[in-house]
Amino acid sequence: MFPFNFEWIWDMGHVVFMGGLWYALTILGIGMTYCIIKAAIDACRGNDEHHH
Repeated sequence: MFPFNFEWIWDMGHVVFMGGLWYALTILGIGMTYCIIKAAIDACRGNDEHHH
């Protein structure tokens, strides 16, 4: 079920579940955004550090 469905009832179980879901998705999104921006900045700077 989705929140826009007319049968959705906002009881405590749904609030906790949806809150935890959006918290986890936010943390993952921030982490992925940081990694993408850091990779783009490193690529633009041309840091050719060989770690092998």
